[in-house]
Amino acid sequence: MVKQAKNTVCLWYEGDAEEAARFYAVTFPDSSVGTIHRAPGDSPSGKQGDVLVVEFTIMGIPCIGLNGGPVFKHCEAFSFQVATADQAETDRYWNAIVGNGGEESLCGWCKDKWGVSWQITPTVLIEAYTSPNRAAARRAFDAMMQMKKIDIAAIEAAYRG
Repeated sequence: MVKQAKNTVCLWYEGDAEEAARFYAVTFPDSSVGTIHRAPGDSPSGKQGDVLVVEFTIMGIPCIGLNGGPVFKHCEAFSFQVATADQAETDRYWNAIVGNGGEESLCGWCKDKWGVSWQITPTVLIEAYTSPNRAAARRAFDAMMQMKKIDIAAIEAAYRG
């Protein structure tokens, strides 16, 4: 019997769940590709023997990728938030996602080429906008609202006023 995590994120793909899982595994630490399950029979989204489900982990979070076909699309209502320690780490993840067929959005959000949304969020940003100094928090928040990829130096400058 296959042992499965009690709670697993299921992401729907249009036939390229294995490619996505392999990308996540090489991009993020504590990530890996697990078992690949093939369809035991034909279905509306594929043929017997096609990759049906891919078990993988993204930064310690158990996930499965389901090759379910074109019926459902990803949207920003679900995203992975990745806390980054510095600008180099922020740039590395942002550039990996956007530079691999993804697209930029606002306020530290981007989408990978499969449509999954990511928030690449420096911890300094979270500390700034949750600060008890509400005027400084507002300045940092307003600066973030003008950005695509988060610029840590600009957030820190805005916070300082």
